[in-house]
Amino acid sequence: MHIDNVHERTIDAPAAAVGVVLDTLSSPDDRLWPRHAWPPMRFDAPLGVGARGGHAFVRYRVVGYEPGHRVEFAFDPRIGVDGHHAFVIEPLDDDHCVLRHEMHADAHGAVALHWTLVIRALHDACVEDALDCAEHAATGAVARPARWSVGVRVLRRWVRGRSHEEARAA
Repeated sequence: MHIDNVHERTIDAPAAAVGVVLDTLSSPDDRLWPRHAWPPMRFDAPLGVGARGGHAFVRYRVVGYEPGHRVEFAFDPRIGVDGHHAFVIEPLDDDHCVLRHEMHADAHGAVALHWTLVIRALHDACVEDALDCAEHAATGAVARPARWSVGVRVLRRWVRGRSHEEARAA
């Protein structure tokens, strides 16, 4: 199953200001990733080509990094996904830019069904929360904050319950 999933936000701040936020990704001072609500993004090295890690069960490595502009990740195919995802900043003018998260991948086997039923909604909510974090960090406010749907709230409770059950069984 092929996945093309793109989220973008126009931010009322210069690209350089949002680039500073991007460059904090996975650091102790991460201002992009919504670690207050989602599993943190962690790597085995500072953000840069070759760093390996991910968030929750999603594993990937950094395959491209242009500080202040773009970071690209390749999925670890052992998770059942081949492809990449990236955060990209595009300037619109001196005072506005677009921050985009794009994912282009092929999901295989059970992961394809899992993407359709569970992961896509959680992924979309997490990415929108990341865009909120970036906008807030760059401007001090979020013009139109993302809101979790009832379905996302139910899925989060279900996933959290399953992870607690698995931890007790281990």
